[in-house]
Amino acid sequence: GRTSMNTPSKPLAGVKVLELGTLIAGPFCTRILAEFGAEVIKVESPDGGDPLRKWRKLYEGTSLWWFVQARNKQSLTLNLKHPEGIAILKRLLADADILIENFRPGVLEKLGLGWDALKADNPGLVMVRLSGFGQTGPYKDQPGFGAVGESMGGLRYITGFADRPPVRTGISIGDSIAALWGAIGALMALRHKEVNGGAGQVVDVALYEAVFAMMESLVPEFDVFGFVRERTGNIMPGITPSNTHTTRDGRHIIIGGNGDAIFVRLMRAIGRPDLADDPQLASNAGRDARAAELYAAIDAWVAAHDGDAVLAAMEAAEVPASAIYSVADMFRDAQFAARGMFESATLPDGTPIHLPGIVPKLAETPGGTEWLGPKLGEHTSEILAGLGFSAEEIIALREKGAI
Repeated sequence: GRTSMNTPSKPLAGVKVLELGTLIAGPFCTRILAEFGAEVIKVESPDGGDPLRKWRKLYEGTSLWWFVQARNKQSLTLNLKHPEGIAILKRLLADADILIENFRPGVLEKLGLGWDALKADNPGLVMVRLSGFGQTGPYKDQPGFGAVGESMGGLRYITGFADRPPVRTGISIGDSIAALWGAIGALMALRHKEVNGGAGQVVDVALYEAVFAMMESLVPEFDVFGFVRERTGNIMPGITPSNTHTTRDGRHIIIGGNGDAIFVRLMRAIGRPDLADDPQLASNAGRDARAAELYAAIDAWVAAHDGDAVLAAMEAAEVPASAIYSVADMFRDAQFAARGMFESATLPDGTPIHLPGIVPKLAETPGGTEWLGPKLGEHTSEILAGLGFSAEEIIALREKGAI
């Protein structure tokens, strides 16, 4: 990375990553590595590139999401249906540390880029494969998007209210969870190479398993008690009280009084010392048995006060609570500002833009934004020149449709 004496180097400086991915799961995985200094080359098809470039809100024809999802990445266009496009990709992979791909299983094999071929050229390569169902098993050839992973992995079934069909979380969270597991797997495989002197390996991430891994106590509760967890709306199942309440001025506030001492403080704060001192309510099991009564009491108190007063009372009583933030709330919040969670940047035409800050915060080697998501093929000539292609050869490759 570009570092001066004052800028600490990023922890993944010198790690070479190739991204063969589109939309969310693969690109979010490499985005994390790129934010922390990995050299990420994103391989895109010359005819339009990653569809995410056109997703959701566009500015001057380019998705605003793109500028974040592809930050710090280089864009190389290669036609993978052209033998010279494949040959260039193989040269890049021979020198790469990590390949991250989210094609359907079997696609890379058809291109001659299966694990056995890649390993022969580069035994140290770490290949992260993100797919709907993984590289094996009866479903492996089916297309699987994040929504499918969330459904099969258990998240959708328990999300929403009991009297209504399941609902989705407002983001493609299955893809993003898979991306996180992919990044963790890649780093573990690198650690194995560096410390144990091991070879490269395949990191096989299935979207449905990435979601399934988040499902808390679902498996043992079903196995031991035959218990099937159902939808419980905004209530935290089995832990009382923890819920969303609506204020007099129409704001939604979550209040978590689910600790024995916290519960007592909460009841006193809402003017219910009788409940605070009720021996039946001294433990969670007793509170859970009387959940409807407790929620009615909290609902009634919150509905009689404005949001600011509710939050002030909870803070004074040291009860965990928060307004449910819209993005507008985030932009005016002191905590977001103090922690640098909105970074200032500039779009190619000079328009100022705020981007989400980098997570997590490393004290000595923080990540950062070096540049925004690049134009399609912005780095093609530079990367090919680095491989030893002359200007004339690059022109010829363009004319043949290989790049």
